[in-house]
Amino acid sequence: MTFRATRATGTTTTGSRALRFAALLCLGLSLTACQSLFGKDDDEFAVIEEEPAEALYNEGLVLSNSGSFKAAAEKFSEVERIHPYSEWARKSLIMSAYTNYEAQRYTDAITSAKRYVTLYPGSDDAAYAQYLVAESYYNQIVDVGRDQARSEKAAVAYRELIEKYPESEYAVEARGKLEVARDQLAGKEMDVGRYYLSKRQYLASINRFKTVVSDYQTTRHVEEALHRLTESYYALGLISEAQTAAAILGHNYPDSPWYKDSYALLSKGGYEPQENEGSWLSEVFRKASGTL
Repeated sequence: MTFRATRATGTTTTGSRALRFAALLCLGLSLTACQSLFGKDDDEFAVIEEEPAEALYNEGLVLSNSGSFKAAAEKFSEVERIHPYSEWARKSLIMSAYTNYEAQRYTDAITSAKRYVTLYPGSDDAAYAQYLVAESYYNQIVDVGRDQARSEKAAVAYRELIEKYPESEYAVEARGKLEVARDQLAGKEMDVGRYYLSKRQYLASINRFKTVVSDYQTTRHVEEALHRLTESYYALGLISEAQTAAAILGHNYPDSPWYKDSYALLSKGGYEPQENEGSWLSEVFRKASGTL
């Protein structure tokens, strides 16, 4: 029993020494020679061959063209991970943004597109990358009854696209969607302002309607905002401000039904629209018209 145990231990030691010797020998051999020495099935020493960047990229294109956008995005990410300094990595980054966008994985699309713009701002695809950032936010815009953080981010991204790449093919569309995003933001202010007005919290409602007429004058909400300012100021007994809001509403939108409502409200108290040029409202609209 003892003899057999001793021989078994000795055999194991001899085998271990041989394995260590072979491992040391590998330090002076090529990886291919090592693989041949230990065999392809040896998990400890097997060499994993990397797939060429171009091949991975083309696999991603095939998947993308077939509509498998999620799988394609993962393939393009693999190019970046395995071959980060290759030209294919740059191409894969913009394709990763595109395929994630098509797969409606907007957070991943934004991350990839922003990285592309940061790393390659002068590239021919930089404008498109910025466009994907804006579109990804835009596609997540929700109704005005909910948080409008994505509307704000979409507006910022579209504005950046217009400012940085004004001659790009995406600039025209960006201008239109920027106004949609701004209209959404103004709509949110109106929604909150109406709530405060219904609760007779007039100062709070004025602040919301003031934001609309000051910051979102090109949106469709300005007419109503001026009327609501007329209501809020009138309720507080600030007649001059109410008259000014109504007068500006009538001057800029004479056929608006909101002006008719403002005029009727003032008439009940024996007043009529009359602009006070010292009012903040007058100053805002003079700036907008370029007369200040």
